[in-house]
Amino acid sequence: MVPTFVEIAEKKMVGKKLMTSMKENRIFELWSGFMPLQRLIKERVDNNLYSIEIYPNNYFAKLDPEATFEKWACVEVSDFTGIPESLESMSVPMGKYAVFKYKGHPHKAAASFGYIFEEWLPASDYELDARPHMEVMGSNYKNDSDDSEEEFWIPVSAKNM
Repeated sequence: MVPTFVEIAEKKMVGKKLMTSMKENRIFELWSGFMPLQRLIKERVDNNLYSIEIYPNNYFAKLDPEATFEKWACVEVSDFTGIPESLESMSVPMGKYAVFKYKGHPHKAAASFGYIFEEWLPASDYELDARPHMEVMGSNYKNDSDDSEEEFWIPVSAKNM
């Protein structure tokens, strides 16, 4: 996997969030609650779905499957007007992302994340930046399919050498 690099402006997002851990894995609960409500969101930028993770500082220093983080199921919007009461808003700050294209069953992505964090990142000229991580699920995303495609957006900044 070879990333492309993208500098983004601030992204406005609307969706649902919860606290979870790798061990607890409440992803099904999150998306089940969000999907019926997404059609109510006005001012959508596109048809993409975003899975966003906000990790505490030093989360990756010592991987603990029970350590909690904030997980979002959301869409990007042009502004925050008319947000349904059952949903929340958040902003993804501007910055650089390493974007990895993934093709395969969504439940088999762990090996790709292992490669990104254990091999690619340490060997690269970048370090993890303290901003949200994103998975972008566009028109080629197919839940429960080996033909599914999505993008992993990893926040990076140049290493201080």
